[in-house]
Amino acid sequence: MSGKQLHLNAFLMSVGHHEAAWRLPESDPHAHTDINYYVELARTAERGKLDSIFFADSPVLMGDPGRRPSGKLEPTVILTAVAVQTSRIGLIATASTSYNDPYNLARRFSSVDWVSNGRVGWNIVTTAGADAARNFGLDDTPDHQLRYEKAAEFVEVSTKLWDSWDDDAIVADKALGIHTDASKVRKIAHHGEFFKVDGPLNVPRSPQGYPVLVQAGSSEDGKNFAARYAEAVFTAQQTLEDGKAFYTDLKQRAIALGRDPETIKILPGIVPVIGDTEEQARELDAELERLISPEYARRQLAAHFRLPVERLDLDSELPEDLPTEDDIQGAKSRFTLIVNLARRERLTLRQLIGRLGGGRGHRTFAGTPEQVADTIEHWFREGAADGFNIMPAVLPSGLERFVDQVVPILQQRGLFRTEYTETTLRGHYGLARPANQYENADTLAVAR
Repeated sequence: MSGKQLHLNAFLMSVGHHEAAWRLPESDPHAHTDINYYVELARTAERGKLDSIFFADSPVLMGDPGRRPSGKLEPTVILTAVAVQTSRIGLIATASTSYNDPYNLARRFSSVDWVSNGRVGWNIVTTAGADAARNFGLDDTPDHQLRYEKAAEFVEVSTKLWDSWDDDAIVADKALGIHTDASKVRKIAHHGEFFKVDGPLNVPRSPQGYPVLVQAGSSEDGKNFAARYAEAVFTAQQTLEDGKAFYTDLKQRAIALGRDPETIKILPGIVPVIGDTEEQARELDAELERLISPEYARRQLAAHFRLPVERLDLDSELPEDLPTEDDIQGAKSRFTLIVNLARRERLTLRQLIGRLGGGRGHRTFAGTPEQVADTIEHWFREGAADGFNIMPAVLPSGLERFVDQVVPILQQRGLFRTEYTETTLRGHYGLARPANQYENADTLAVAR
C-alpha cells in the first residue's frame, strides 16, 4: 500500500442524495435545473483536487415527482457546460446501452472529451424497469442477461468507432491542400447480433483515445462485464467484509481475463453526514430521517420486492417469503444488499426506510471530519476499495464540508493528492491512454 493514493469522486445528485435534503431551510428546491449550480459544485470538487464529478441518469422520470426534485438535465449537456468553466476535474456521465445507439453515443462522448481536453468518462448502465421500456415502444425490460450481452456489443462498437481515426490522421498541410490522410480514417464494418454499424465516426480520435469506461452493477452479469471492460467500478457495500469480498472477487476476475488489476479502480459509494462533533452529525442525520415520507418509501419497496403494499408493515421486519435475486430482472445486486441489510440488523420497515433514505443502499456514515477520514482510510488500507464515490447527503454544504474538512486530513496522512499532477481523467486514475486497436491493421476499408 506504500505510495498508493486514494481516488475520490463526487457523485452529484440534485440538492443532495438524501431524499429529504430539499426540505432543509438551506436547500434551493430549484437548483437541480440551474447550470450555474452544477458549475459551482464542480469548482468546489476541483478545489478539493478530486478525481471527478459524476452524474447518474435514467431515461425515465424516477419515482413520484411530488416527493423530491425529480426532473433532471441530460448529463452530457451538464458536463459540456461544466467543462468550459473548469480545467482539471474529471467529468463522468451515465448513459444507457438499452436506450441509445452506439454511433450517437460514441459521437457525444467523444465530443465532450474534446471540449474538456480529455476529462470525460462514460458510466455504462443497462437500465431496468418497464417504465423506461415503455418510453421507447417496448412493453417490458429485456431479460437481464440479454441486456448485458447487448451492452458488451455496444461497448465493442463504441471503441471501434473511437478508434476509426488514427491519432495522426489530421495532417493539415496547407501547401499540399491535404487536411486529413484518408487512409487513416476507416470504416469499422461491424455486423453483430444487435448492431450493424458501418462507420467511421465523424469525430477524430479524442484526447484520451476514448473516455474512461465506468460501470455500476454488482450482479454476476455486472461483475463479469466490469472485469472485461470497466476501468472504474462504482459499487455499494454496507460492511467492510462485503467490500473486501467484492474487491477481491472483481480483481481476480480481471486477472483471469489477462488484465492488470491496477487498471480497474473499485470505488464504493459512501454518504458522509459531517458535523463539527459526532453529536451534531447525528442530529443532522436524525433531522433528515424525520423529514422522510415513509408511505412513499413503503410503496417503492413493495414494488421492488414485488409484494402488495399491505404486506409491508412499517413497524415490522420484512416478510420471510420475499423473492430471490434470481426472480428479479433489474437491480439484482441492490435488491440483495437491501434484504441482507434488513435481515442482518433485524430492521423494521420504518428503520430500513431511514437507512435507505440517504443513499439507497450505499453506506451512510455520520461523524466528524476525522471520523469520516478514518473510515475511508480503514476501508482503503484493508483492501476494500481503491477510493470512494462521495455522495453528500445535502448539497452544496455536504460537498463543501468534505472538501474543506475531510480532504485536508487525507492529504496530511499522505493518502490523497495535494495538487493535480495530470490533466486528463485517465491521468488522475493512473490509466494509460489506450492504443488504437486498428494500429498496423490493413484489412479495413478506407472511408470515402
